[in-house]
Amino acid sequence: MTVTIRIICFICGYFCGIIETGYIYGKLNGIDIRNYGSGNSGTTNALRVLGKKAGLVVFIGDFFKAFIPCFIVRLLTQNSYPDIFLLFVLYVGLGVVVGHNFPFYLKFKGGKGVAATAGMIAGLLIPLMIVILLVLFIAVVAVTRYVSVGSILLMIEFVTCYVIFAFKGMLCFDPKGDSKSEMIESIVLAVIFATMSILKHKANIIRLMHGEENKLGDKKKVSEIKEEN
Repeated sequence: MTVTIRIICFICGYFCGIIETGYIYGKLNGIDIRNYGSGNSGTTNALRVLGKKAGLVVFIGDFFKAFIPCFIVRLLTQNSYPDIFLLFVLYVGLGVVVGHNFPFYLKFKGGKGVAATAGMIAGLLIPLMIVILLVLFIAVVAVTRYVSVGSILLMIEFVTCYVIFAFKGMLCFDPKGDSKSEMIESIVLAVIFATMSILKHKANIIRLMHGEENKLGDKKKVSEIKEEN
């Protein structure tokens, strides 16, 4: 039964994830945002190409398309499966991020999944973890002005926090009981989240190494932006 729930969660998440806020917003403004800037349809590219309003709209859309299904799955499963419900939340979140990154109707060319992953993390409803990760992200971006650096470190810190919380018994799992295998499975999912995000930032990492990465606030007009991929 739980295998079926995993599959349903992932599929439902995928179809939530393919709602490409950046692509839709760009089309409403007469462009395919994937043809500009970094070539993806995420928050940072929308901010750089179309401005602050676009960046905010895209972030909110991508955040809540993950948070809402994760929150709903938590509500539906936490009483029936109190020792493993976070696993189901991770599966629906994974589906959202995969859908966001690889939407089938856009030839699998979407975003990098940072805002969607943030929505999933918020949907876990673990206050201490959320505060730690939020402070880290804001501090790194404020100091470096590189959203990509903040995003990459956020993923690494998420896995680190999740593993520590899991083994200390601060999540729903019993690290020494019957749900230990599900806990390990959830850790694998957390690693998959981080790995997907870091791989999606490959071009950013290369630009950082060459000192060519755009900093936060370096907005250009659409007509001036060239392909960076």
